[in-house]
Amino acid sequence: MIHSINSFFSMLPILLMFSSCTDFVEVDLPKSQLTAQAVFDNYDTANAALTNIYSKMRDNGILNGSTIGISNQLGNYADELTAYGLPSNAVFTFYDNTVPASSTVVLTYWNNSYNQIYTANAILKGIENSINFSQDRKKQLQGEALFIRALSHFYLLNLFGGIPYIKETDYEQNAKVSRMAQDKVYQNIITDLNRAMELLPENYTSADRIRPNKYVCHAFLARVYLYNKMYEEASNEASAVLNKTELFIMENDLSKVFLNNSKETVWQLQTSVAGQNAAEGSFFIFQAGPPSTVALTPYLLNSFSNADLRKTNWIRTITNANGSWSHAYKYKEQNNTSVSKEYSIIFRTAEQYLIRAEARIRQGDLIGAKEDLNKIRSRAGLPGTAAVSTQEILSAILQERRWELFTEQGHRFFDLRRFGQIDAVLSEVKPGWDTTDKLLPLPENELNLNPNLLPQNPGY
Repeated sequence: MIHSINSFFSMLPILLMFSSCTDFVEVDLPKSQLTAQAVFDNYDTANAALTNIYSKMRDNGILNGSTIGISNQLGNYADELTAYGLPSNAVFTFYDNTVPASSTVVLTYWNNSYNQIYTANAILKGIENSINFSQDRKKQLQGEALFIRALSHFYLLNLFGGIPYIKETDYEQNAKVSRMAQDKVYQNIITDLNRAMELLPENYTSADRIRPNKYVCHAFLARVYLYNKMYEEASNEASAVLNKTELFIMENDLSKVFLNNSKETVWQLQTSVAGQNAAEGSFFIFQAGPPSTVALTPYLLNSFSNADLRKTNWIRTITNANGSWSHAYKYKEQNNTSVSKEYSIIFRTAEQYLIRAEARIRQGDLIGAKEDLNKIRSRAGLPGTAAVSTQEILSAILQERRWELFTEQGHRFFDLRRFGQIDAVLSEVKPGWDTTDKLLPLPENELNLNPNLLPQNPGY
């Protein structure tokens, strides 16, 4: 196992050996560099190297739907989840806002993301001059590798602040990298996504929407532009997705939103074997109380109107003589089924409406913003928003994002920070909150190995 970006990049280039459609192993490269190039001269092995990154994202990365992923950790870090179980559980450092620079979770986020970035870079470099498969196949692999590189850097940036943006496979160069300013990281992400969009096809390669196409890039760019305060661009990118109604519509039935054949899904991570369902279901659902891991906070639960269909469809409450606890019930399959029913959804259409609503109001388009916001509210069985002023509509959008996107990949934490409300909100509900908790600490291990990453984030 690689324990740091530096030790990873100090290895010889890896050879990914193809053994099945989802099963890959990493082995040290023999002395001949030609062997490594052979991986990328064959489409099957090059494609295997790429799909292996998705499996790592699903199983061990930031987007993992179980304990390690940010849906859980940032849910505890913000105001969505309450931690249960033994105090030795690493999630309590997030719940108590006492994450140390020595945190294994933080180190895992850093290491696994940069490992995925390294593999994406190796693919880009390896297939650049390959002549053994068609241009369309080459473009697909290049586009997906660029998308992966942008996605991994996006989450690292929003967790840690300024970070190195890695585009090379030279371990000596990468072992000495420095942090890059936030605006420069965003510029690199945007450049990679626009390049990916030029390369990827409009259509999905399969019906299950597990490989990115142009519209996945549009959806991701909409989020990136919104976070980077480029509101006109964010609105345009969201519209590119929302106008493609033959592919993307919001499911009227809330019970269908998180099914793996949902028309609302823009991109999702497939489970590893047939019959397995999204990790979010097995992790968040519990059948008896008190729960062994996490439950929704009363603060979140009580914020919903009883008329909100999301409260009745996406939340389930367990009650016994000792108390009452609620869990996220977006994903409804806790166990395997004869056929997989749910995959982990990363981008969906409802978020695009919320992105466009926010981008519109920040440009002064009150009517357009309310129209988009009310599409989300109407689907939830709620009347149109009563908000009138710009500030009221912005507040309504933040609240709607809370109800629509809870326990999904850290949206709530990122939103509170983007809206400048993180200190005001979390200091009220989390006694351990400090303003420097807006960013996670850089892994202590990494700073020891590469002083160029200094300074450490404030407060650590």
